Amino acid sequence: MKKVLVIKNEVAELERLAIFIEQVAEESNLDPETTMNLNLALEEVVSNVILYAYPQKMGEDITITAQLDGGTLVFTITDKGEEFDPTKVEEADVTLDAEDRQIGGLGIFIVRNIMNEVTYQRLDGKNILTLKKNI
Repeated sequence: MKKVLVIKNEVAELERLAIFIEQVAEESNLDPETTMNLNLALEEVVSNVILYAYPQKMGEDITITAQLDGGTLVFTITDKGEEFDPTKVEEADVTLDAEDRQIGGLGIFIVRNIMNEVTYQRLDGKNILTLKKNI
């Protein structure tokens, strides 16, 4: 199974992303909890691309690919926005009270805890983030 979704860098497109994830989950026979977690992780990543990768630019493409590779579901998020490697973001210290924590970093913490593997590369002017989930 391989599915591709191309969206614009607009917050309203997150609804299309949610539908896409539901379709992938259904075709992969995922349970509701895994589906919800995948939706959370992908919405976090894609919303960050929408909000930060293209400052002052609208209408840019973000491509999300989902592929079932044996027992692993692989999502690839590709954009031509500003270079940003979320895998280098320092882990959020969740042992601190919310008011004592630095702002930011919690999203990637959530993504890392949901997914089994998160990798990033910058290739030919594109950000390519790969998220893998063993199912």
